[in-house]
Amino acid sequence: MARIEDYALLGDLETAALVSNEGSVDWLCLPRFDSPACFAALLDGPDAGRWILAPAAGGTCTRRRYVEDSLVLETEWETTDGTVRIIDFMPPRGQAPDIVRIVEGVSGRVSMHGELTLRFDYGRVRPWVHHDGDQLLAVAGPDAVRLRTPAPTSGHEWSTISDFTVSAGDRVPFVLTWSASYAQHPRPVDAEEALQDTLTYWQGWCDRGHDLTGPYQGAVRRSLLTLKALTYEPTGGILAAATTSLPEQLGGPRNWDYRYCWLRDSTYTLQALIAGGYLDEAKAWREWLLRAVAGDPADLQIMYALDGTRRLPESELDWLAGYENSSPVRVGNAAADQLQIDVWGETLDGLALARESGLASEEDAWALQVALMEHLEGTWDTPDNGLWEVRGPRRHFTHSKVMAWVAADRMARAVRRHPTLHGPADRWEALRDTIHADVLAHGFDHDRKTFVQSYGATALDASLLILPRVGFLPGDDPRVLGTIDAISRELTRDGLVLRYQNSDSDDGLPGGEGLFLACSFWMVDALHLAGRQPEAVELFERLLDLRNDVGLLSEEWDPAGKRQLGNTPQAFSHFALVTSALQLHAGRGHGSHEPIRHPGVPTA
Repeated sequence: MARIEDYALLGDLETAALVSNEGSVDWLCLPRFDSPACFAALLDGPDAGRWILAPAAGGTCTRRRYVEDSLVLETEWETTDGTVRIIDFMPPRGQAPDIVRIVEGVSGRVSMHGELTLRFDYGRVRPWVHHDGDQLLAVAGPDAVRLRTPAPTSGHEWSTISDFTVSAGDRVPFVLTWSASYAQHPRPVDAEEALQDTLTYWQGWCDRGHDLTGPYQGAVRRSLLTLKALTYEPTGGILAAATTSLPEQLGGPRNWDYRYCWLRDSTYTLQALIAGGYLDEAKAWREWLLRAVAGDPADLQIMYALDGTRRLPESELDWLAGYENSSPVRVGNAAADQLQIDVWGETLDGLALARESGLASEEDAWALQVALMEHLEGTWDTPDNGLWEVRGPRRHFTHSKVMAWVAADRMARAVRRHPTLHGPADRWEALRDTIHADVLAHGFDHDRKTFVQSYGATALDASLLILPRVGFLPGDDPRVLGTIDAISRELTRDGLVLRYQNSDSDDGLPGGEGLFLACSFWMVDALHLAGRQPEAVELFERLLDLRNDVGLLSEEWDPAGKRQLGNTPQAFSHFALVTSALQLHAGRGHGSHEPIRHPGVPTA
């Protein structure tokens, strides 16, 4: 089975596919990110559905790359008979989702093999397949998939086989299109026209952003493209990742469905996109948020579906073995029912950033923020499940309290700075000061000179590294410096940062996990803000080396196996990369240790 880092991402802003460096599309959900997969080999094996298209001799590609700043993937094989290139992409959504593959002969004469194995409902349902004019039609229940290609095709053991040869200059297209089985057939897509449309779309999107400079501009641009690919265009929702159940520990049970919109992840992604100059995405997300959280602020959830649906029941797909036998495979996510106080802070911080970045305030948006803040006033001191969604007992997590401080701080400052925004600024400032004192009194271990994961505990937590970034304390405050040193000493493995020690924190689950990549980026930020620039740069550049060959990061890193773990591509990892890179860009040459925020957003 391919490693997680062997996959590249294709997408059309409504769903996504993962294609391996062996030319196999092993993951694709149609028509939405969170729809049942028709290719689920990623979580089992070939019979769960895949689409392989590669030289008949097989093997890993010689090289691959995205075409400029786009999601158009080129994969090349150099064989003894010649060189062949496959161009893979998903064009901007028209009537229906399409995945297009163009086989291009570069030199010589190469024998090719294609094998399309469609399995609807996460590998469970084999469709009936027959010829329908010049195309193949596969139908099962509500799903219909059409394949159009000039290459020869034949059926074999519930798969469609295509064996053919390409010479230099040949271009053989394959177009796979989904539609509802009961709907009118969608208009056919011309592969070459779709290729140009796709390149034009992504180039146009990149041109709308800031003209990024600095030594890490390529990495930042690729991460921004990846974050954009994880947005759901029809609603403005922002996903955590494109996959479900890729394990945090190989063979373990920490396998979750990330194809949903966490408010926390969304607001952090928003920060990265705004920093890149993409205010349209901020506006679309704000409108999504207003719809999703409408109602009683007490009912605010930590996550929603792409369209704002609240109920995300969690279930297990016992017919799938799981990635490298890591079971169970889950769909849905029971964490939607958890209480995580920090989400109020992250949401209000994200909206503040959007406002101060030039996104005009709207009456409904401000009314929502006031309602959220008023609810938080009565609940900030409640035990919760925390940032990491622990399934053990609720606690007074230090990070949750700090983010409640962020909420009060941003709301009070908004009223002070904007005459048209009304609210009890005095009361919110008093609450801000109360929370600040509470955290310093109960969340700091004076003997060890470090902040701790939760009140009354001794365990450390990587989330404590964000305290200077949100302005809770200056980056060179002795308490921050002590926390950096304690985490470096006690919460790192192979120089990278753990979320927390499983042995010290009852998270309700057995086993361990890899290194959560965003935590090491937070260490980069903390080191930078502490004035330890060389250490920050060294760690950041090491993290860049963990990206795969096309610049993608999953959720975690396995230091023993030297491989990526967890769902991929992970928004949390990519927005952390963007913000750390921009911090380092800004800090070079003038000794600035202030957190990067847009003008008008205070840092203390």
